[in-house]
Amino acid sequence: MTKTNAMRQLDAAKIKYTPCVYEVDENDLSGTHIADCIGLPYEMVFKTIVLRSDKNALMVFCIPCHKEIDLKRAASITGNKKVEPVAVKELLGLTGYIRGGCSPVGMKKKFPTYFDASAESLDELTVSAGTKGIQLLLKREDIVRFTGARYADVTVK
Repeated sequence: MTKTNAMRQLDAAKIKYTPCVYEVDENDLSGTHIADCIGLPYEMVFKTIVLRSDKNALMVFCIPCHKEIDLKRAASITGNKKVEPVAVKELLGLTGYIRGGCSPVGMKKKFPTYFDASAESLDELTVSAGTKGIQLLLKREDIVRFTGARYADVTVK
C-alpha cells in the first residue's frame, strides 16, 4: 500500500494507526457505506467537511458518518454569522484532497479543526487517510491532539 501524506505525517509524529482498506464504489462515497465496508459502527467512522465562513475563512469539521452538520451551530461555535460547505471543485486546490478522500491530517494549510462532541466518548475512531479506499483507525486523543482540534456539538439533532 502506498503511504498517503496523512500517513507520512502521522508516522513522523510517531502516532500509531491501523489502515482500514475498502473497495471504492464511485456510486456511493458515503461514510455509512465505508463504515459497512470496514465493519465499524457509524459512530466511529468520521467524515471530514470543509466549511467557508462569511469572512472567507476556512474551517474543518469531523462528524460521525451518519450525521449531518448543523451549519447554524457551526457558524455560532466559530464566531461567524454564516458558514457553508466549500464547493467540491474547490476542495483539491484548497486542501490537497478530493471528495471522498478528505482527511483532517495533512491539508495544504492548517485550518481550525473541530470534532463533533460525540467523539469524546470514543477511545478510537477513523478518518480518511487522504485518499479514497483507506480509512485510518487511531486513538481519538491522538488525532485531536495532532490536529489541534476542539470538540463542538455541531450535528443536527
